[in-house]
Amino acid sequence: MSDITLEVQSREETGKNANRRLRATGLIPAVVYGGDLDPVAIQVDRRTLHDLFKQTGGENAVFLLKLAGTDQKRHSMVRDLTIDPITRQVIHIDFLRVLMTEKVKVQVPINLEGTPVGVKNEGGVLDFITREVEVECLPGDIPQSLELDVSDLEIGSHCEVKDLEVPAGVELMVELDKVIVAVAHSRVATEVEEAEAEAAEAGLLEAEEVEPELIGRAEEDEAEEED
Repeated sequence: MSDITLEVQSREETGKNANRRLRATGLIPAVVYGGDLDPVAIQVDRRTLHDLFKQTGGENAVFLLKLAGTDQKRHSMVRDLTIDPITRQVIHIDFLRVLMTEKVKVQVPINLEGTPVGVKNEGGVLDFITREVEVECLPGDIPQSLELDVSDLEIGSHCEVKDLEVPAGVELMVELDKVIVAVAHSRVATEVEEAEAEAAEAGLLEAEEVEPELIGRAEEDEAEEED
């Protein structure tokens, strides 16, 4: 795996006002911590970071942070992103130092493949219950996603964590019988079935009530004829 190098700069000023001025120039304030070292305040170019996010395809990417103007480099992962609720822009980043020889625990998204038979041919609905799982592996082995083929699922069936395709060197850190996805009757279909059942039951009760009445009338008619 080739290193994804991200050049960063030291950040001398901190605080809300300093960070606001920094963002106005297209930079993002950040902090690097962990690895038994003191936290270091840095700043990252917003456009460069966004391009690298697109290239790596996720927040679990491992970056080789290079301090501009020096030979200092350190592998790090994004630990936390702060997003502006209005502009949806990244406004702060926490990087966590990692060693490529030590395992880390991360959340990996699940990607569903195919359309279930129960949805396509039986009118069911797909319930995506567990959308990501925790795994443990070396930083260089972190998968972008875990694949799950749901094509054969019929109504009433489901897939569990043990059904995931897990690459070599990656260990699942959740219960293997945890349900990921299930196919169930649609709400409309269920309501129709309940309505038909109620109608059938009502018809049966009416039939049971009418039958004795008809028999009674028949007996009265026979008695009148004998007289």
